[in-house]
Amino acid sequence: MKKLLTLFVVTMMLGVASINCVNAQDEESAATTDTTAVEQAAPAAEEVAEDAIEGTSAHQAIKQKFIEGGVGFMSAVILCLILGLAICVERILFLNFSSTNTKKLLEKIESALNEQGVEAAKEVCRNSRGPVASIFYQGLDRYDAGLDMVEKAVISYGGVQTGLLEKNLSWIALFIALAPMLGFLGTVIGMVQAFDSIKVAGDISPALVAGGISVALITTMAGLIVAMILQVFYNYFVSKIDSIVNDMEDASITLTDMLYKYNLKNK
Repeated sequence: MKKLLTLFVVTMMLGVASINCVNAQDEESAATTDTTAVEQAAPAAEEVAEDAIEGTSAHQAIKQKFIEGGVGFMSAVILCLILGLAICVERILFLNFSSTNTKKLLEKIESALNEQGVEAAKEVCRNSRGPVASIFYQGLDRYDAGLDMVEKAVISYGGVQTGLLEKNLSWIALFIALAPMLGFLGTVIGMVQAFDSIKVAGDISPALVAGGISVALITTMAGLIVAMILQVFYNYFVSKIDSIVNDMEDASITLTDMLYKYNLKNK
């Protein structure tokens, strides 16, 4: 019995000692982890500070180049960019709202036409958005006048919808052409000013010439950047409009065939 008690006491003492040892190791590990975290956080904080400094320096550099290029011409180039982007946003929203699932719309119209007649098909077009639904409504509205009038109405109103899709694209094209031209004009004026400075100084100083040319070319660079940005949007719009117009033409042919079959069925 005494041996068992002695063994139990020794076991308890060893257990307490092991727990204390484990706790000590955990504290050392935690301290080591905290030290490591602090050491890792320090470079991260330095990187964030460096990024902030770089962002500030980049902003200052752009601002400095803007001033060097001449506030007048650079403001005109930036104005072209702002107006062009405003029109681009408007066109993006309009074209996205103009895009519809033509196949699904045709299925609804065919179902309504076969089950309830032309008026039900017109109601489907009223409740649908997009140029395709508008064209279909104009065609269905003239069904009583004959299929020839339906076809003429679809073609005529299709041209109207195409004009609405292409609205304001000419302004984007204008800004694409105008921004580089303003940049070139600013460059030419800058070059003239540089040569006037040479004339006044009476000496061709490489530093004077290089500085004047560098400042003059900033406006050209800005104009080309603005033109490239707007050109990307312009090409996207042209591609989007071509896709919508193709859908309109295909759907118009399908609608005409649908009405022709409906006419034969109800004779």
